[in-house]
Amino acid sequence: MGNRLEGKVAVVTGAGRGVGRGVARLLAEEGASVVVNDIGCEVDGSGGSHEPADSVVAEIKAAGGNAVANYDNAADMDGGENIIRTAVDTFGTVDVLVNSAGISRDRMIYQMTPEDFALVVRNNTKSAFTTCKFAGIIFRQQRSGRVVNMTSDAGLGDIGRSNYAAASEGIIGLSRTVGRDLGRYGVTCNAISPMVETRQFPGTVDEYRVAEGIHPTPAERAGIGASPPISEWEGPGYPDDPDNVAPLAVYLCTSAAPNVNGNVFGVRGGSIFLYSNPTVEKALYKWGTFTMDEMDILVPKMIGSGF
Repeated sequence: MGNRLEGKVAVVTGAGRGVGRGVARLLAEEGASVVVNDIGCEVDGSGGSHEPADSVVAEIKAAGGNAVANYDNAADMDGGENIIRTAVDTFGTVDVLVNSAGISRDRMIYQMTPEDFALVVRNNTKSAFTTCKFAGIIFRQQRSGRVVNMTSDAGLGDIGRSNYAAASEGIIGLSRTVGRDLGRYGVTCNAISPMVETRQFPGTVDEYRVAEGIHPTPAERAGIGASPPISEWEGPGYPDDPDNVAPLAVYLCTSAAPNVNGNVFGVRGGSIFLYSNPTVEKALYKWGTFTMDEMDILVPKMIGSGF
């Protein structure tokens, strides 16, 4: 057991399974007391169970760590507040927040219902907002804190996931802005886009499920290239193991990363990627309004190689 987070208090939403479970366990291994939040729903947001959160708490305690379960829905304002209050009431404060709660309801855009779209955005993006808000109040007062939000690369262009893409890009924008809002108070906020095997994602096997060349793989969307050949996997787990995300997430929660703020990282297999922030690639300048005739000439040049 490490001591990088000895005496710290962490909250992890969606910690009953997948990426959140691995992060919660490693936070505890590094000495943090952990609030394990999970409503125990199905992938589409239906149902609920205390078992996922309870089982992770039991695992942490069996390994000598300190944890308590919470079953509130972070997508509700009261739920987000209660999650943070659980940390304060149980352990006295909160120092670390990792948001990993999310659902998915995949549909092609022409089949997407308003309910499916709103539910995914609400559960994924709003879940990150509520906890960031209430943890942010405490972080600002104590002049310290760490936030890590899990997102995805769906916003780079994924078929049948307009709701998930909108939610994921919302989390990225939220993370950058929370980092700006709270950075002056010694708080950092970063996002991680995992490419691992969970109930929502098939992992790198998705690279072989390309429909006639029109469906880019996750790696192609993210611009990180094809998966490298793995001759021998080092350490526990396997290339698509969701636990592979935990080391980066936990590192970003320590005092070793005081100036890493507002970034988006990717994790695939044993590799870590840092995504660039959007930049202006090309520009057209004019002191006045462009005419349509000018559009006919200039826009093709702008998007072509001749500009």
